[in-house]
Amino acid sequence: MARSYWLVKSEPFKYSWDDLVKDGSTYWDGVRNAQARNNLRAMKKGDLVFFYHSNEGKQVVGVAKVTKTAYQDPTTDDDRWVVVDLVPVKPLVDPVTLAMVKDEPALADVALIRQSRLSVMPIRAPEFKHILKMARTRLAG
Repeated sequence: MARSYWLVKSEPFKYSWDDLVKDGSTYWDGVRNAQARNNLRAMKKGDLVFFYHSNEGKQVVGVAKVTKTAYQDPTTDDDRWVVVDLVPVKPLVDPVTLAMVKDEPALADVALIRQSRLSVMPIRAPEFKHILKMARTRLAG
């Protein structure tokens, strides 16, 4: 089965990469946008996810992995909203800033630029690999 790649955004003062590393896992809650929710629903166990610090930093800082697919968001009674479980895989050696992404011709069509307000977005495999290369980060397997 082919793996998919994603990017999730969080404001570091609310929930940072360091928080995820300290916690060891989390459910990705609070998504209240239909397109972002649909992206959560499309995530499969084993998919890789870039962790992006929005507002402060504006940079990709780590790679997480989906360990549980979409289920009811426990922070709301509204059954339209879902979460997935994520665990940290690896911090990026060199965080990749939004400015760096915008300056990279190979990333001109990345959702981070095209749909900048979306909090959960797909990343194509070549884009994922390119950002890892920019970050000087290698993943095992």
